[in-house]
Amino acid sequence: MTTYLLDTSVIIDLLNGKRRRHELLKGLLSQGDLLACCAINVGEIYAGMRPKEEPGTEQFLRSLDYYEITWAVARKAGLLKRDYSKKGQTLTLPDAIAAVAIEYDLMLITDNIKHFPMPELKLFPLDG
Repeated sequence: MTTYLLDTSVIIDLLNGKRRRHELLKGLLSQGDLLACCAINVGEIYAGMRPKEEPGTEQFLRSLDYYEITWAVARKAGLLKRDYSKKGQTLTLPDAIAAVAIEYDLMLITDNIKHFPMPELKLFPLDG
């Protein structure tokens, strides 16, 4: 069993019925895998959500396993941002979702692999 942390773009595609994300995630669940989100996802989703979408969106988000942003995760996020900045690659704090995946040993499902160059991160890359 694998726990998959969903990148926000994957959640948005699912909520909007795009890119066959529903089929992908349903397939993972049918294999006994788990789907997860974190505070970064919730914040980004609510920032772009229309009021009429809130009930269904909240129901979906609450159906996911939820991983806290602990001190260790926040520290890791800051260190990733700092270290990749020194290498000339700018990470935004939302890209620090990688820290959640790394600290909790989750597989990150994303179609934005260029945002996640960390070799210690387990990725499930999707086509755009």
